[in-house]
Amino acid sequence: MKIQTDSETVEIKTVSRFLPEQSDLSANRYVFAYHITISNRGEQTVQLLTRHWIITDAEENVQEVRGEGVIGQQPVLRPGESFEYTSGCSIATPVGTMKGSYFMQADDGRQFDAPIAEFTLAMPRTLH
Repeated sequence: MKIQTDSETVEIKTVSRFLPEQSDLSANRYVFAYHITISNRGEQTVQLLTRHWIITDAEENVQEVRGEGVIGQQPVLRPGESFEYTSGCSIATPVGTMKGSYFMQADDGRQFDAPIAEFTLAMPRTLH
């Protein structure tokens, strides 16, 4: 029997993009969308219960966001299933990062954090 670690069970992919139409550069308001794909690579059904985000701008200002589910949902993923959603955030600099975790529960009652690797938020032409 193969024992899977939590990071092997739930795979999280992220893609971010700058939203110029919602940003106000003169007011230091840089808005980004991020698209998340959560895939269940394990052998049990899992449910996403809560989220925790750490959003950091280029001046090391940190916003922490905690809440139930994502976009008003607590998706249940059977083995092999994926769930995708898009959300957004704003920071005070043209570059920043996001990272965090989803608190999950498996069918057997086991609860675990699925880590979300740090990814970059960047206005085009600001990183080399």
